[in-house]
Amino acid sequence: MNQVLTNKRINALDYIRGFALLGIILVNILDLLNTPIPEPHTIDANYQRFLYLFVEGRFYTIFSFLFGVGFYIFLSRANEKGKNGYVLFIRRLTVLLAFGLIHTLFQPGEALKYYAICGFIVLPFYKVNKHINLMLGLTLIILFCLMGDKLLLTLPLILLGLAAGQYQVFENLSKKTKSIAIFTSIMFLLSGIGLFIQYQLIPESPFQNMILMNEDGSMDQASKFLKMGVAVGPILSAFYIGLLLLLLQTTLIQNLLAPLKYYGRMALTNYLGQTALILLAGNLFHQTANLTYIQTIYFCIAIYAIQIIFSMVWLRMFKMGPFEWLWRMITYWQVPSFINKKTQD
Repeated sequence: MNQVLTNKRINALDYIRGFALLGIILVNILDLLNTPIPEPHTIDANYQRFLYLFVEGRFYTIFSFLFGVGFYIFLSRANEKGKNGYVLFIRRLTVLLAFGLIHTLFQPGEALKYYAICGFIVLPFYKVNKHINLMLGLTLIILFCLMGDKLLLTLPLILLGLAAGQYQVFENLSKKTKSIAIFTSIMFLLSGIGLFIQYQLIPESPFQNMILMNEDGSMDQASKFLKMGVAVGPILSAFYIGLLLLLLQTTLIQNLLAPLKYYGRMALTNYLGQTALILLAGNLFHQTANLTYIQTIYFCIAIYAIQIIFSMVWLRMFKMGPFEWLWRMITYWQVPSFINKKTQD
C-alpha cells in the first residue's frame, strides 16, 4: 500500500514549477513571435547556441516530470479522503485536454494536451509496483533519447514522476540532504559529459529547431546537435532539480527565491498567461517577426516581472490562481473556496 501523504502543500514542488516556467518562455517566445534565425557570427547566434545547450528541452522535461509527481499526489490524497480518485483524475485530465486544445489555437507547440493524453495512458500504472515504474520509466527514457524524439519523452517522464511520488522523494526533504547531494553530483558529472559531446556537434551557422533526415538516412550537423540535445535533456534537468533542492535547504535561499514559489503555485495560469502576454505584446508593439533572439529576452524579463508580481498579489487575496480554481471546480463538480480567510478578516 502507498504511504499516507500529508495534506500539507509541498513547497519545493512550487519552487521547481516556478523555475521551469522561467525556462519554458525563453524557447516558446521564439516561435510565437516568428523570431528569424540569427545571422552568423553575432551575439544572437551565440545566444541561440546557449538556448539549445542549457534551456531547450530542459524545462519542458522538468514540467513533464512534475506532472507525474502531481498525478501521484492528487490520486493518493483523493483516495485517502474516501473519494474515487480515478474518476476525479479522469475528469481532471479531460479538463486539461480541453485547455490544451484551446491553447493550441494560439500556441501550436503547447504541452498541456500531451500531458493529458499521457496521463490517461499512465493512469493504470498508479497501482503498479514503484520499482517496476522506475525501471520502465528509465528504460523508455533511454530508448526515446537514443531516438532523439523529445515529444515521446513526455510519457516516460510522467511515469518517472509517478515513481518519484511512490518513493516519497519530495517528502521530508530536510532529512535527505546527503542523498540529494550525491544525486546532484552524479547528474552534474553526467551533464558535463553530455554537454561536452553536444558542444562538439554545434553547427557553424545558426539553424532551425528541426531534426531532419536526408534521403540516404543521414543527418546534417544541426540535426545531430539537436538530437544529442534531446539525449542530454533529462540528465541536465535532473541536475537542475537536484541543485535547486539543495539550495532550498537554507532559509536564506528560500526567502530569496520566494517569488518562484508563488509563480509556481499558479503554474497553469502563468503558463497560459505567458502565451497571452507574448502575443499581446507582439501585436501591440508590432514586433512579430521583427525581434532578434537577444531582444526576446527583454520581453521575457518584462513578462517575468508582471506575472511574478501578479502571482504574489493574487495569492495574498485568493487561495489559488483563476485557471487553477476553474480546473478544480470542474474536477470536483463543486465551487471551491476561493478567497483567503485572512483577506476576509
